[in-house]
Amino acid sequence: MSVNILIADDYDDNRELLRLMLETKGYRIREARDGLEVLDAVRAETPSLVLIDISMPELDGWGTLRELRADERTRHVPCVAVTAFAGTQDRRRALEAGFDAYLSKPFRAKELIELVRGLLQRDGHQAAHTDGQSDAHQATAPATLNTNPEPEA
Repeated sequence: MSVNILIADDYDDNRELLRLMLETKGYRIREARDGLEVLDAVRAETPSLVLIDISMPELDGWGTLRELRADERTRHVPCVAVTAFAGTQDRRRALEAGFDAYLSKPFRAKELIELVRGLLQRDGHQAAHTDGQSDAHQATAPATLNTNPEPEA
């Protein structure tokens, strides 16, 4: 089974940025604009991992996670809260709600990739690379990333 990641965000630019960051590492990406589209997408094909924006129309990230956790097919799929909310209480609330990890915007591509690889390896997936090599030596990623990006040289 190939590794496929579902990106849920109501902003086209955010989805495109996430997609580009992950596709360069060989992941197969599907996209959803809101929680209802996420639920339709997982009925068609169970993802290996879901990146979920907390603030979305129709069905927000909290409701989307509740639905995914209530479904036997998606109960154990790693879900990452991707949000502009960066407070300690926001992080705690997301993890207590059942998200596997928390990633606050803005973030760096390297941090996203490390988090995704760690979660996929934890769940027994080999991280895909465009060079065809697995990433079995990577350590499990931290449960949260709350970064303030520095300018890249």
